[in-house]
Amino acid sequence: MDFYGVPWDYEPTSFPIGFDDGEPTQFFTPDFYLPEDDLFIEITTMNQKLVTKKNKKVKQLKKYHPDINCKIFYQRDYLNLVQKYGLEEPDQFEEWTPPTRMPGRPEVTRLEDRGERLTG
Repeated sequence: MDFYGVPWDYEPTSFPIGFDDGEPTQFFTPDFYLPEDDLFIEITTMNQKLVTKKNKKVKQLKKYHPDINCKIFYQRDYLNLVQKYGLEEPDQFEEWTPPTRMPGRPEVTRLEDRGERLTG
C-alpha cells in the first residue's frame, strides 16, 4: 500500500461483536483501515480452522455493525500478490501452485461412467 501511496492505518478500531446482558464481551480488530475507501481489511494466512473463526468474526461484525465495510484477504490472495509483484517468495510457495483457469466450461465426469467403483 505504501508503494502505491494508499493511506492506511494499522488496527485503528476494535468493534464489539459479542455481548452479555448488553455489555460487550468480545471484540474484533481488523488488521488495516483504508480511509480513502472506508474499508477495513483482515488478512489471514492461518490454517483453515482459524480462518473459519475469522469468517465468523466478520459475520458478527456485519450483524452488529452493518455500516462497516470489511473484507478478508486469505492466504491465496496474499500469495497471488506476492507472486504478481515479484516480492520475496515465502516458504509457502514450495507447496503452492498459482491458480490457473482452464478455458471453457468445467467437465464433470462420474466415476461410474469411467467404469471405476467406489469402495468404502
